[in-house]
Amino acid sequence: SAISFLERLCLTWMFFFMMCVAERTYKQRFLFAKLFSHVTSARKARKYEIPHFRLKKIENIKIWLSLRSYLKRRGPQRSVDVVVSSIFLLALSIAFICCAQVLKGHKTFLNAAYNWEFLIWEAALLLFLLRLASLGSETNKKYSNISILLTEQINLYLKMEKKPNKKEQLSLVNNVLKLSTKLLKELDTPFRLYGLTMNPLIYNITRVVILSAVSGVISDLLGFNIRV
Repeated sequence: SAISFLERLCLTWMFFFMMCVAERTYKQRFLFAKLFSHVTSARKARKYEIPHFRLKKIENIKIWLSLRSYLKRRGPQRSVDVVVSSIFLLALSIAFICCAQVLKGHKTFLNAAYNWEFLIWEAALLLFLLRLASLGSETNKKYSNISILLTEQINLYLKMEKKPNKKEQLSLVNNVLKLSTKLLKELDTPFRLYGLTMNPLIYNITRVVILSAVSGVISDLLGFNIRV
């Protein structure tokens, strides 16, 4: 029993340590995204002591897009995605086991000690997933903020009225901004769950397996069939 307890304690510590590393990486990504969103604002750039430039030249737009691409790839990517996917799969497996146990006998579900352990693990994993989902969602909002490009387009239109002699040059910059807006919209991947990168296989497993299990549990508790 002592050896089993120590093994379980070490495994739990290692797993939660990897989750803390993943959360720290997500916090760094959010910080980079937050500072990146302030680059084109003079007031916010001065406040956070970061460089500032306006998207009024094609060279500046190229720098802005390159900086965005560099910051999104900065830091560990695959290793963190593997950790997050493992957390999600483990939480999914525990939820499926709990649903199966409830379907087997919901009145005696809480009588077993291992079911309490499953519930504790599920609660802890869900808290971490919610935290990561919140950070990932905020990070994506910062990088996918199209209002920056729209604001720059409005500034270009106003500048065209003040400087008609530069209308052709400013129109070219405006067209590049429009293409950049379309590009950012196309880059959003469909396999995302509140900012977390989702493998298509995990996405389909989540949609089919867990929803079927939840539907069975609800139907068993309420006494009539419900399809989720």
